[in-house]
Amino acid sequence: MKTFKLVSAFSVLAFSTLMMTSVTAASIPEDRIDTLRQAPINVEPNPPAMQAVLNKDIKEMRNYPMQPPVIPHKIDGYQLDLKVNKCMSCHARHRTGDSQAPMVSVTHYMDRDNNFLAELSPRRYFCTQCHVPQLDAKLLVENDFVDMDHLIKSNTEQKKH
Repeated sequence: MKTFKLVSAFSVLAFSTLMMTSVTAASIPEDRIDTLRQAPINVEPNPPAMQAVLNKDIKEMRNYPMQPPVIPHKIDGYQLDLKVNKCMSCHARHRTGDSQAPMVSVTHYMDRDNNFLAELSPRRYFCTQCHVPQLDAKLLVENDFVDMDHLIKSNTEQKKH
């Protein structure tokens, strides 16, 4: 029994030593790690200036079916909590005549079983979980997204040839 404990202890020690040396040997050099941070991890760089929110009030085209519309105006200072939803002061059905804002979709008044509710569904109450304002900012990474209309158009043109 003593021999078994001694062999077990020795094998655990050998294994841990092996693991420590393999982790050190397999480490990636600091200059080879690509990140958007652009600074060493122990340095706190000055953050870039905040980009301006586009405030055009012009409806943006959607890029794919069922995409939530983007918010075409500033929402700084809008109260959006359990007691108040500032968005509904313009986008509620009874306010769209005065505000000329589009009414929220009827799906926002449906529960998970597709039953209609008198008030906004709690699942759809916090607008900014799906709808976002747009910034006047440069892209951080390249984007080669092609919307559905372009795909259909190119597919139709290929079939003609």
